[in-house]
Amino acid sequence: MESVLYRNGTVCQGSPNKRNRREALEQGIRLIFFLCGLLAVTAVLGISFYLILSGLPAIREIGFWNFLMGDTWASNQGLFGILPFLLSSLAGTAGAVLLGVPVGIFAAVFLAKTAPAGVAAVIRSAVSLLAGIPSVVYGLVGMVVLVPAVQRMFGLASGASLLAAIVVLAVMILPSIISVSETALRAVPKEYEEASLALGATEMETYFRVSLPAARSGVATAVVLGVGRAIGEAMAVIMVSGNVPNMPESLFAPVRFLTTAIASEMNYATVGSLWRNSLFSIGLVLFLFIMMINGMLNFFIKRKKED
Repeated sequence: MESVLYRNGTVCQGSPNKRNRREALEQGIRLIFFLCGLLAVTAVLGISFYLILSGLPAIREIGFWNFLMGDTWASNQGLFGILPFLLSSLAGTAGAVLLGVPVGIFAAVFLAKTAPAGVAAVIRSAVSLLAGIPSVVYGLVGMVVLVPAVQRMFGLASGASLLAAIVVLAVMILPSIISVSETALRAVPKEYEEASLALGATEMETYFRVSLPAARSGVATAVVLGVGRAIGEAMAVIMVSGNVPNMPESLFAPVRFLTTAIASEMNYATVGSLWRNSLFSIGLVLFLFIMMINGMLNFFIKRKKED
């Protein structure tokens, strides 16, 4: 019986034909993995180049400053300023993060550290169910339940507003934040917590001063996923925000986000017109905006790791 030492250090014994078949299978699996990775990279590059080629013509014609900082969007008048959409998206995302991140992190700590097994199983099932609900269902529930509630509570003419959009987005980002943060907390070595308890710290002090900082990389990843979901959401937001191109001067004002501007007008814009090209330019700005936020968050995560 011959034996062969593979590159990964394992030793295989068997006939030459059997070894050849295993080597061929291993090479085939490597090729499949390589092709999958190449496909993912190609898809990202293809989307990037398409958005750049489709979005730049309108920005050149309108002017970068007029397009990005213009405060009026009126396609029938040839005015294409996206500042109201940009500020609304920023305000909606920031509000959703301020509401959703603390709730999600506290829920993750509860599930990972203190919840009884039965209660934790029920809550995890509910979180998984939230993650699987389509966006349009969130929007429908928000339109039927939340919007009238906001209208009655604050005495408004219409409850479709920035506030309603923030609440819906905060609920939508909870599953990602809870699931990823809980996984990161469970990965913290038990020795850290045992050492903290041995030094006299209480359980809550240990969870928030030892476990949570040790899991900050995973928690930061959860926040990045939540931010990406909030910025990129369209269907739910369009149903509860009012979809009016106003400046976000108040939480109770109807607004339009970058994503909802594209979704609500793309079907009506004439192919090849400045109006349609401007919508592609909004997509390009949104794409660059998401890339910038993810890059900044990843930079701070790596910096924290090095510190």
